[in-house]
Amino acid sequence: MEQPSYLNALKIKSLGIDTYLENNIFMRSDCHICRSEGFTALTRLVVHHNEKSIIATLNVVHSELLQKNEASLSDMALKRLNVKDGDLITVSHLKPIESLSAVRAKIYHKKIDEAAYRKIINDITNGFYSDIEIAAFIAGCAGENLDLEEIIWLTKAMIDSGSKLTWDEKIIMDKHSVGGLPGNRTTPIVVAIVAAAGLTIPKTSSRAITSPAGTSDTMETITIVNLSIEKIKEVVNVEGGCFAWGRLARLSPADDILISVEKALDIDSTAQMIASVLSKKAAVGSTHVVIEIPFGETAKVRTRDEALKLQYYFRAVGDAINLNVEVLITDGSQPIGRGIGPSLEAMDVLSVLRNQKDAPNSLKEKSLMIAGVLLELSTKFEKGKGLSAARQILENGKAYEKFEKICLAQGRITEPNFAKYKIDINSESAGTVTFIDNRKLAKVAKLAGAPQSPSAGIYFNSPIGTKVEKGQTLFTIYSESEGELLYAEDYLKSVNPIIKIV
Repeated sequence: MEQPSYLNALKIKSLGIDTYLENNIFMRSDCHICRSEGFTALTRLVVHHNEKSIIATLNVVHSELLQKNEASLSDMALKRLNVKDGDLITVSHLKPIESLSAVRAKIYHKKIDEAAYRKIINDITNGFYSDIEIAAFIAGCAGENLDLEEIIWLTKAMIDSGSKLTWDEKIIMDKHSVGGLPGNRTTPIVVAIVAAAGLTIPKTSSRAITSPAGTSDTMETITIVNLSIEKIKEVVNVEGGCFAWGRLARLSPADDILISVEKALDIDSTAQMIASVLSKKAAVGSTHVVIEIPFGETAKVRTRDEALKLQYYFRAVGDAINLNVEVLITDGSQPIGRGIGPSLEAMDVLSVLRNQKDAPNSLKEKSLMIAGVLLELSTKFEKGKGLSAARQILENGKAYEKFEKICLAQGRITEPNFAKYKIDINSESAGTVTFIDNRKLAKVAKLAGAPQSPSAGIYFNSPIGTKVEKGQTLFTIYSESEGELLYAEDYLKSVNPIIKIV
């Protein structure tokens, strides 16, 4: 972008405004540039400083917060443009973004070609889209609005939008769960087992989108997950695996931008989920991947038919991008493990890895199943012997030994903590637990503060089949503030029982 003359420059004044990943610029309505250029609120502008440029959304100030010759930028915009108080910037009009016409076509259920997806993803990665425009693209892809060919195109475009890792080993393992179940934090256990078996598994994960915790949120309570590409390579080359947050490494960076907006919308589009998952796997250099799809009445995937359809799409897109994909369809009727929320899930993970007697068996057995499939998929272990091999690695302590080494290589290993405030939710009747509403249970954990408050969430005591007495504790809500704890409790009083007892 051509930089305009500094004759129309504005001096930067930092106001300390956090707009997360969105670039925002703040200018007075009566400043000479606003008036002469006819800029109005929410106009998209190009902001220049020296040789760098960013795209930012204009917010107009009608007060003395800024002087007429001053402008401010959101914290992220200041960082991206590398400016500080007193530096001079110039602004100019943003030319029309051509790829938005393709976004409008998707909103009206029209098929767009591969070149259009590449242009959209490149423009999103380069910061040309505002959050509103990204939201429009997400909405346009939601439901059944992308066919298989389009999902493949979107996946390839997302792979090519950022960095890619390469490894000396021919077989690189990976795994992913499509989510929708509270708890279900199998990844750290699986990575530890697979790496301890002598295989390579450079695991990158996202933070929570619509859940109370993502793998990166959970692992951050134990170790450092904000790893650069160089650090990921260093850790994996020494220990065989890692627990990294994908955003910092810029692996499929468009995916991270899309996820941040999906989180705000509370939308998890099927097509974008497939593209998101497989683009990250390909970008990290994986060759063999296990995908878990839990299904159940209150899971993300509601029916077995939906799960089978997803299974087909994952395999077909995997074939198109040269990934060996194995898909497991599992029971999604109830939480896995006891913890729901970053620290509480981390406690479950550690208890399983340490072979503690009170470790949640549901988490242990699912982790072993997934690890066993990965071991067999690698061809290093015979068909039918992966599960027993995984169990031996876990129960003889080698998995926890490997877990510790990976965490220390990443920078630290610390113990997760319980939140300060808690309340027990007790059964109002005696009987047997027959049904659990996963979605409402997850919402309670989020209202209590998870994942923003790492130690907030739920400790769950009543899986399906549990016989309970009247007054027995079904689950405990933890929160880092009394207000959030009361908020979660009030929500419970306003909805039908989350746990059905007959």
